[in-house]
Amino acid sequence: MADSINTPVVVCIGMAGSGKTTLMQRLNAHLHSEGTPPYVVNLDPAVLSVPFDTNIDIRDSVNYKEVKKQYNLGPNGAIITSLNLFATKIDQVLGIVEKRAAEVSHVLVDTPGQIECFVWSASGAIITDALASAMPTVIAYVVDTPRTTSPATFMSNMLYACSILYKTKLPLIVVFNKTDVTDATFATEWMTDFEAFQDALRELDEDENETEGGSGYMNSLMNSMSLVLEEFYNHLEAVSVSAYTGEGMDEFFAAVDRKVIEFNTEYRVEREAVLRAREAEAAAKKQRDLSRLMKDMGIEADAAGPAKTDKAAEQSRTLSDYEDSDDDEYAEQFGGDDDAEGILEPDDDDVPAP
Repeated sequence: MADSINTPVVVCIGMAGSGKTTLMQRLNAHLHSEGTPPYVVNLDPAVLSVPFDTNIDIRDSVNYKEVKKQYNLGPNGAIITSLNLFATKIDQVLGIVEKRAAEVSHVLVDTPGQIECFVWSASGAIITDALASAMPTVIAYVVDTPRTTSPATFMSNMLYACSILYKTKLPLIVVFNKTDVTDATFATEWMTDFEAFQDALRELDEDENETEGGSGYMNSLMNSMSLVLEEFYNHLEAVSVSAYTGEGMDEFFAAVDRKVIEFNTEYRVEREAVLRAREAEAAAKKQRDLSRLMKDMGIEADAAGPAKTDKAAEQSRTLSDYEDSDDDEYAEQFGGDDDAEGILEPDDDDVPAP
């Protein structure tokens, strides 16, 4: 059964330029080198080429350029429409993935660089929900570390990670990529040490006041948001990797294993409860619609089951019903007297001579 499959699904999500596709290539190469090849799915319909072999590729079933042309769409609209078309066949895709899941170590899913096209679209939710219903699913949010050294950009990335967590309702790993260019120690320190981030804000505020005469409004906002996100950081997994050198791959997969345990102990129970609530709501809606339909048709239901009203029952009586009735009832219906037996008396001329 699908519920018994424990092969983890890693859905890589990241901003354009964060190194998401390069990280996918590195993860694929690392698992192959360990002798545990993954099952790779590409969900980016607009990519020209991918630097790794894929088992399922959205481009094989949806032509992005043709969708863009036929529907007269822009780049993002065409990506969303392509994902919508692909999502209509997600049951078939899931069936293929489930058959191969037992033979591979991981299922790696690459998503479009236009992050909002996947995270905030209906098709993205359908795809992630379908995967999570069958296998433990983990979201890997890839962050461009060199572009996150400023407290403002760091806070923006953390807010986006928070929104993805609550939108997908799946375990999340924040992956600080490109550590070969910029060490991610500052980011992990800001996440674990509240005072360290406050010090960085104060330094930024002093520099802005000296150079630009800033009012400190932005820093005040980030200070307030950091208080809000402090609890979020406590339940967040963060790893530092380099897709270029391969550094941090073992730490990443160790974090995935921990998130799989978290999925099975917490998220799976919550998702099953949500599914049960949806099924109960659907059953109740179906019953309400049925009751409304019966009422519109003039049919009432009692404890013994649906019964016809007197008017409907009278209209539904047939001639055979009258034939089975007693003679008095038959005579009354067809104008006979009390002594009528339901047979017309013959005329004298019709009586045969003796």
